[in-house]
Amino acid sequence: MSRVSCPPVLLSSLGGLAAVNGAVRGGDATVTGISQDSRDIRPGDLFCCVRGDSFDGHLFAAAAVDAGAAALLVDRDVDLDVPVMRVRDVREVIGHVASAMLGNPAGSLVMVGVTGTNGKTSTATMIGSVLSAAGHRTEVFGTLTGVRTTPEAIDLQSRLRGCVDGGATVVVMEVSSHALVQHRTAGVVFDVAVFTNFGRDHLDFHRTEDDYFAAKAGLFTATNARRAVVNGDDPRTSTLLVEPEIPTVGFSRADAVDAVLTASSVSYRWDGVDIAVPTGGSFSLMNSLAAATATRLLGCSDEAIREGLRTMPQVPGRFEPVPNRCGVDVIVDYAHTPESLESLLGSVRSVTDGRVILVFGCGGDRDRGKRPLMGEVASRCADTVIVTSDNPRSEDPDAIIDDIWRGILNDHPDVRREPDRALAIASAISSAGRGDIVVIAGKGHEATQDIAGVLHPFSDVAVARALLDEREESHA
Repeated sequence: MSRVSCPPVLLSSLGGLAAVNGAVRGGDATVTGISQDSRDIRPGDLFCCVRGDSFDGHLFAAAAVDAGAAALLVDRDVDLDVPVMRVRDVREVIGHVASAMLGNPAGSLVMVGVTGTNGKTSTATMIGSVLSAAGHRTEVFGTLTGVRTTPEAIDLQSRLRGCVDGGATVVVMEVSSHALVQHRTAGVVFDVAVFTNFGRDHLDFHRTEDDYFAAKAGLFTATNARRAVVNGDDPRTSTLLVEPEIPTVGFSRADAVDAVLTASSVSYRWDGVDIAVPTGGSFSLMNSLAAATATRLLGCSDEAIREGLRTMPQVPGRFEPVPNRCGVDVIVDYAHTPESLESLLGSVRSVTDGRVILVFGCGGDRDRGKRPLMGEVASRCADTVIVTSDNPRSEDPDAIIDDIWRGILNDHPDVRREPDRALAIASAISSAGRGDIVVIAGKGHEATQDIAGVLHPFSDVAVARALLDEREESHA
């Protein structure tokens, strides 16, 4: 959460915005910056008193004033001698305020928002590749480009301002359910919003699956988007095709004619266009259908769609192959929900006659209810299952594995537990023969492992590559 400078603007003009509707008290003020962190305040700034789960920004208002804050944005009274703009909920309006202070950067860009339980990063990358092939100066925001999938409201508006100033014409961004609940994208209206799919996730944050879906569905309203593309095969997302609030188009597996799927590629014919994607698996097919549908809505030609998908870059940690000369396919993927793990393993199963050897775990301090569900999927869909640590965070790794183990099918012949992730990967690779596929799931692109609050360097790709190199040398 950063502090952002801006040209001088009157507090009263910000309060007069329809989306803000703030009552200004204690006189007017000219503000030249905005922050929601009192430690970053500089003279002339507007300090936004945001309430969080474990803190209340109003308690730091005095410190912000002492640091030179020219005004406060609040949703309850504070007894300080400084101009104040009071609104119903600071978090609801902070994006609109930041947008106005920075000249409404989203209004100068074509904005594409991608949400869904799985596939956001890959779909956003595909859309960005097609738009670039169509000649647009395109930026992509998401899991791979920041600490949060979707930046906090002030940070987002600052990044959008930077995109405009840098000459970008299009921004494609992942939009998380957390961001929608916390109004991080307020001040942005998406030209096209995409819903990839829906499954169980983040129930440590959302109370129920219905709440989780409602959060994501909030993107597909006239307030937040102009047009929509949704997965017509998904029972939940397809409901948005019934009496939609905004013009909405569905995409479906049936749209792909003569599809050929391998471990490293997907090809098919879509509405008369020959599509080839350099990533494997059934979800690559669905993600590319979403991308093709969305970019056509944005006016991209068939040639740009074909070329953009053909030349899209490998998305780190998304069905990422680890090249080797051992005759063993090794795939690293971010799958960390029951649905994404089942889809991943189904894709792998469809492209091999050998064994599917799976290494996976579940993150600590997150939804415990999905752990046995993932254990069931793993033992049903893989020939060998090695249950290990993901990011245990503050939890005991063995306790997390115990939760997963409760879902393991009793008749599975080859299930092991190894809390040390590096040893688990080593066990999988050493036991694999030619024609087998080793799947390392859960962490994907991540370069660290969170153990008891300490981030240890750890990359599934790097560990697998080193082990494969050792195996190649030993057989040379």
